[in-house]
Amino acid sequence: MRQYLIAAIFFALLAGQAAARPYQEIFPDRKDFSDSEKALLQKLDFQQGAVKLSEARAMLNVPSDFYYLSPADTKTVLVDIWGNPPDSAEGTMGMIFPAKYAPTDGEAWGSIVEYNADGYVSDADAASTDYDELLQNIKDSIKENNVEREKNGFKKITLVGWASPPHYDQSAHALHWARDLIFGDDSKAEHTLNYSVRVLGREGVMQFDFVAGLDQLKEIESAIPTVTKLVQFDQGMTYGDYAKGDKIAAYGMAGMIAAGAGAKIAAKIGLLAIAVAFFKKAAILVLVVAGGVARFAKGLFRRNKTPGA
Repeated sequence: MRQYLIAAIFFALLAGQAAARPYQEIFPDRKDFSDSEKALLQKLDFQQGAVKLSEARAMLNVPSDFYYLSPADTKTVLVDIWGNPPDSAEGTMGMIFPAKYAPTDGEAWGSIVEYNADGYVSDADAASTDYDELLQNIKDSIKENNVEREKNGFKKITLVGWASPPHYDQSAHALHWARDLIFGDDSKAEHTLNYSVRVLGREGVMQFDFVAGLDQLKEIESAIPTVTKLVQFDQGMTYGDYAKGDKIAAYGMAGMIAAGAGAKIAAKIGLLAIAVAFFKKAAILVLVVAGGVARFAKGLFRRNKTPGA
């Protein structure tokens, strides 16, 4: 009797896992795909439902109005469809997209999924941080770093301001914010939206970084409540499961925002030793943002309306 019960549980779990589906099932009413778009979409496995992320000891519960693409499929999108350098797509845990867009659509936007296992991030400074002061510090640090960027042949970065100011959802243990960025000197240059969501766990942070235009801010903002609830950490691995003696991240909420999308890379080269007295450590802030800027350059993905262009 016991073996039948175990088998029933096993098959129930399998049934709950995300199943790969072809694009024709995700977009049943779309008749406007060109032959070149069809050839690219045919390579992708669209997933909905429960997606296991073993490295993060978590699950993504992807609802029917979104879909998930694996790391391999994410590389196809970023490199083959959106025309980014191959190395820019390395190390992701996949992407999520709103189901109303195919990756080949010119107006498509999606979020790159990553995990940072730096340890437990204290949220003690979430309410006390002066985000206007933090913004100015980041602006100043990026400006200083632009001198070296331009020497190395990269376009300078201008942080215009918060496209959406930092907000911490304590019930979901999720922090999200958006920055308005311009790359280059052209006054007519397109504004880039850098929207970030961080969901805190016991051992690290699940990261969602959106690839979109500034004109899509409202659309993304409406999706944030869904995104912050996608993550389900394994039993014992939630933020509330923290126990004395667990690894503590070397930075808090302000440090996570300062590094932004660069946190993962900056952490690897030891640039995220953020002290409690964050604003009194200007030199550390400069280093953090310098590391983050490297990720900006690498992670500034573009979308081409013509697939493969």
